[in-house]
Amino acid sequence: QVQLVESGGGLVQAGGSLRLSCAASGSFFRIDDMGWYRQAPGKQRELVATVTSGGRTNYADSVKGRFIISRDNAKNAVYLQMNSLKPEDTAVYYCNVGAYIGLHSLRDFWGQGTQVTVSS
Repeated sequence: QVQLVESGGGLVQAGGSLRLSCAASGSFFRIDDMGWYRQAPGKQRELVATVTSGGRTNYADSVKGRFIISRDNAKNAVYLQMNSLKPEDTAVYYCNVGAYIGLHSLRDFWGQGTQVTVSS
């Protein structure tokens, strides 16, 4: 199947930047959409940003203009550059990948999550 390894979380002051990385490995034909979600304490998991295999991006309104999602298809990796961070961005961030594990079998996979904490 597919394993996702995330890195790049941490503690940063408001206004600072962090870059999250997520690399997919395992047995699959190809990667489809990739994205980042986050879950703050006591809240539901929410979409942050996604990028299609063709490079089309989508962002939550709360992060537009501050976060940039990108992918490296050769490395099966997705990145999230987070700028101008705010305390309300504090959450566990999860990588999400759609992967074809069979010719017509698309499955959803999640990373283990990485903590991002923004201090005021």
